[in-house]
Amino acid sequence: MFGTKTEFKDRPDAGRQLSEALEHIKEESPVVLALPRGGVPVAFEVAKAFSAPLDLLMVRKLGAPGHPEFGIGAVVDGKDPKLILNDEAMRIVNPPRDYVEAEMERQLAEIERRREAYFAGRQPTPLVGRTVIVVDDGIATGGTVRVALQAVRQAKAKRLVLAVPVAPRDTLDSMKPDADEVVCLSAPLNFRAVGLHYANFDQTSDAEVVQLLDAAREWSPAPQ
Repeated sequence: MFGTKTEFKDRPDAGRQLSEALEHIKEESPVVLALPRGGVPVAFEVAKAFSAPLDLLMVRKLGAPGHPEFGIGAVVDGKDPKLILNDEAMRIVNPPRDYVEAEMERQLAEIERRREAYFAGRQPTPLVGRTVIVVDDGIATGGTVRVALQAVRQAKAKRLVLAVPVAPRDTLDSMKPDADEVVCLSAPLNFRAVGLHYANFDQTSDAEVVQLLDAAREWSPAPQ
């Protein structure tokens, strides 16, 4: 479902509107996964509306040897971390197997450091057999979100929904094979940048992420 709204007051406003568009999923008792940091205030409103668990989906790029800006894949955290390799990039770079393993471990360590900062040891929410809603504050090129969706699919979620306030229509179309449903409130043909669709698009701080995750525990206790 692609909408035509052009502007949101801020991320919480976008999240409240997104929850209305997702109302048909409420009875499926979904898990809400946010891409930090900007996706967290949006996802919080969705999780609050559904009394759903709120968790983070942290993606770290695996850089090529000597060229860390060139991604050869990505790793996504979770109860069982998922490694997604870019086949074309791997053919171009042809890195040694031990390099890939070492780079994966390095990025997993950074994910663990961030998860500890945000969750203080709380375990990731199990996704097997659940309806999962992946939320961000918007999509531009979609590379990170696509990897995140693939990882959730590997985690054996029953149904996978991508939900964002705004994104380019062609990017959304390209992601349809990676999700069972795509919900977007605004899909302008002349997309330029996510932030242009928000009256307030200030950076989300680590402190705000922690505050929102703590608040979400009021309706969703930590998994055992």
